[in-house]
Amino acid sequence: MNLASLQHQIAQLQQQLKELQQASSQTIAQLQEALKESRLESSLLRQKLDALARRYFGKKSEQLSSAQLELLLSGLDKTEVSVPVPAKPAAPSPRRGQRNSSTRVRTPDNLEVVKNVIEPKDVQAEPEKWKEIGQEISRQLDYQPGKFFWLEIVRPKYVRVADRAMPPVVAPAPERASGMAAPGLLAFLLVSKFSDHLPFYRQQSIFWERHGVFIARQQMVLWMKQGSTLLEAIVRCIKADFQVSPYVQLDETPIKYLDPGNGECSQGYVWTGHVPGKCVIFEWHASRAAKCLDSLLEPGFKGKIQCDGYSAYPAFVKSRPGTDLFGCWAHARRGFFEAQKQAPRQVGWILNQMGWLYQWEAELREIGAGPVMREVKRASCHRLVVDRLHRALIRLQPRYLPKSKMGEAIRYALNQWPALVRIIDHGEVEWTNNLIENKIRPTAIGKKNWMFFGSEEAGQRNAVIYTLIANCRIHGIEPYEYLKDVLTRLPSTTNHTVGELTPIKWKEARAINVSRAA
Repeated sequence: MNLASLQHQIAQLQQQLKELQQASSQTIAQLQEALKESRLESSLLRQKLDALARRYFGKKSEQLSSAQLELLLSGLDKTEVSVPVPAKPAAPSPRRGQRNSSTRVRTPDNLEVVKNVIEPKDVQAEPEKWKEIGQEISRQLDYQPGKFFWLEIVRPKYVRVADRAMPPVVAPAPERASGMAAPGLLAFLLVSKFSDHLPFYRQQSIFWERHGVFIARQQMVLWMKQGSTLLEAIVRCIKADFQVSPYVQLDETPIKYLDPGNGECSQGYVWTGHVPGKCVIFEWHASRAAKCLDSLLEPGFKGKIQCDGYSAYPAFVKSRPGTDLFGCWAHARRGFFEAQKQAPRQVGWILNQMGWLYQWEAELREIGAGPVMREVKRASCHRLVVDRLHRALIRLQPRYLPKSKMGEAIRYALNQWPALVRIIDHGEVEWTNNLIENKIRPTAIGKKNWMFFGSEEAGQRNAVIYTLIANCRIHGIEPYEYLKDVLTRLPSTTNHTVGELTPIKWKEARAINVSRAA
């Protein structure tokens, strides 16, 4: 082999080595870039996992002890302790095809009977001229806390002593909210489900095991439907008062409902409107579209709407000239609270500044400040802190990735900033939307028990009951007492007088009656 051939081979080997080095450098660069992206994705996922863990295992929820957590992570099985359970009688189950009341409602033979005797007006005026010849008797199953009893309605028949040819007289039968269920029992069923969050199947079990009274779930649903149909007239009056208010808070919460056609659950929403200190209204819709607001607010509504950052609200306001949109500082603060671990120093400063705003609002509430005083306080104190926060968020935004917890919190706050700052100049507007979220909370607690609405039609019926119970809470009314009274009076109430049964007017009437009795 000559020298020229050897040099040629060496040159080829050097070229191949150079190509290998270039290829390896490219591979290393690609791997480094992939590793960087993987670490970034891992960091974002860890932030979200930490936020989720704080939400479910933080100070406001049940926490796992270190021993429980170690047990879960190690995969050990808990020691099972068998406790003998006394046998309980099984609730009677009606056979297929049976739909009569005897299979849906069963009571003990010795159930107490409370009589309500209704005398005819003619007999009350001249009792000595009448002679009783019989009775018209009907029964309703009633309930008072801790006890079932039969409410027996007795209507004696009378004939006139001096004129036996005259037909007998009997008092007219009282109108009923539902067939067999008396107002006390119906009110208890509604309060137990929509205020105490007990599904009907649990109530069925409680009645049978503790009182020996069997009421099928299907019968409870039927009674609830009859009751909500009557109560809807009161809700319409509450909605009319809500729609004329110049300032409302709005929010919505998802609740699944059962589609009877295929047995699957679909997503629906309970839309909520609130006038602080006055009234609250719940409406059920199968969608989350902005058109649902057309039903909640009257077509000519012009006023102030306070809400979160959901896009349906700005879309609704665009079609309503003269309507202003106001944000919620609680929603803006929530994002930074969840980003504490990513940027503890920056988030700590932001939360500290917002803390001053919350403290001043709390002081205004304590002294019962009106709109004018709140405007003055916000202009002199709040605005300085709000402007400082705005400048800080603009400087911090480029430092964080848009999909990080901190980036999302900053983006949400800046997008909502015009609606947030607008609150300063309007003292009648609350600083946060927490009041309406407190009104929605019972539905969130309830759906952990009953899981979903029975159907799309049942959603609106449930919204009627939730509306009345929430308004009772606003005005400090005991829901059972209120529902029992209005369910007794509603069957004989006219459309002109039903407005007197709204919780606020019902309470005012009760106060007047008490003062007169005193």
